[in-house]
Amino acid sequence: MNGMDNNNIFEKNTNGNEPVDSNEPLFGSDTVGVDEITNNSEPVKIDEVPVNNEAAGTGFNSAAGANRSMPGMGAFEPAKSAPFYTENYVKPKKQRNSTLIQMIIVAIMSSVFTAGAIGMYFTVIVPVVQPSAKKAFNKILGKEAEESTSTNSNSNSNTPTTKVVIENASSPVAAIAKKVGPSVVGIRVTPKNEGFGGFFGNISSPTEGSGIIIRSNGYIMTNYHVISNALNGEGKVEVFLPSKKDKPYEAEIISKDYQSELAVIKINETNLPVAPLGDSDKLQVGDIAVAIGNPGGLEFMGSVSSGVISGLNRSVEVRDENGRTKKLMVIQTDASINPGNSGGALVDAEGNVIGINTLKADTMQGFEGIGFAIPINTAKVTADNLIEFKYVKGRPPRLGIMISDVTKEMSEQYNVPMGARVESVEPFSGASKAGIEPDDIITKFNGKKVQSSNDLYDLRKDLKAGDIVDVEIYRYTDRKYMTVKVKLMEDKSTN
Repeated sequence: MNGMDNNNIFEKNTNGNEPVDSNEPLFGSDTVGVDEITNNSEPVKIDEVPVNNEAAGTGFNSAAGANRSMPGMGAFEPAKSAPFYTENYVKPKKQRNSTLIQMIIVAIMSSVFTAGAIGMYFTVIVPVVQPSAKKAFNKILGKEAEESTSTNSNSNSNTPTTKVVIENASSPVAAIAKKVGPSVVGIRVTPKNEGFGGFFGNISSPTEGSGIIIRSNGYIMTNYHVISNALNGEGKVEVFLPSKKDKPYEAEIISKDYQSELAVIKINETNLPVAPLGDSDKLQVGDIAVAIGNPGGLEFMGSVSSGVISGLNRSVEVRDENGRTKKLMVIQTDASINPGNSGGALVDAEGNVIGINTLKADTMQGFEGIGFAIPINTAKVTADNLIEFKYVKGRPPRLGIMISDVTKEMSEQYNVPMGARVESVEPFSGASKAGIEPDDIITKFNGKKVQSSNDLYDLRKDLKAGDIVDVEIYRYTDRKYMTVKVKLMEDKSTN
């Protein structure tokens, strides 16, 4: 293996002898980008900050990993991460009216059934079991008159009466929605090749999501995956304000950050209603949580659902369609989150945004009511950095490589050590200058053992750009270990 040659690989070791060379990349994996984890199967740690810093990539549309080929094995299925997926809504291209009609019919049928069930429950069952409950619900439904209900219908009875009084029975969710709703916008991304097919390739449908206004002069925060189809000029981003739903504003992508799953866009408008931001560090499990966004896309713009904070400091690992993985430290809620909610607001009982709705547990795996939001304290710092510097400052330094994991199973099968396998090296980076090559396996970093890409991230957290560290690598072509010195670089990656 010489220079940047990526043709030598480890052939499947079937006879116990030394592995042989092949004409495929190591493990049959494809190089996707620089400083990116493409096959991280290590379990996440609850107390870690989000994301491996050698892990920038493009696109974050699903948690499904892409199949990768190993020589002699056909398709290689990467280790599965937790079944989480992000919440972009893909706008249907055909039969939209009929689809909408079907949805309306279903909604109406559901409403009729629900209304009938509620009516029967409160007009038939309740008066018999507890007559006072009907009066209480009248109060909640806006019937303000307070009535005394006797436990005996005979006016001449000496049985004392019971008076039901409910103070402030209206739902706080209505006030929360009224306060924050005007600051939650709709976002539509239309790829440039939208509308073409056949000879021109695959048709890309518009996608729709949500965002929140963070500055009155047009700055809007959303999720990275909401606008990922428009990166590098590949599509158009439009913003729809709740007060002007029929007037789309073309938006500029100010910057984005794959690792934190956040982005900032801007429209040319002033005096916009800014979302009040809360303090996610003060949250407690059981606190009220209200999700505001656009589930199902712009047709259901401004939808509101409520629940509670189900968990805090949840560390989840998500995998995109290219097999890249990253970790996010998130808030868990049972407030309903559906496709199109991404980038919308999770709000506390005081009407302050405490999270950016981002992903949910896959219902196809049997999970219900498990949604996740990025804490607003994390999101605010990230957004401020993206606006001022166009990247997030203060992250652990990087080597300038793209890596994937060599798991225990791969190690045994291919007769190589566990570690972080180098898939590509960024030109002129510290790793490149140190002589690190594709297919090298990093086994030690700064004197500490490396068995996964997550290990490599953890070992860099206390270092800074400019530090020079010893990196032990296993080079297959020479069948030996070697140690090189690498000068670390500041991490300014956004993809």
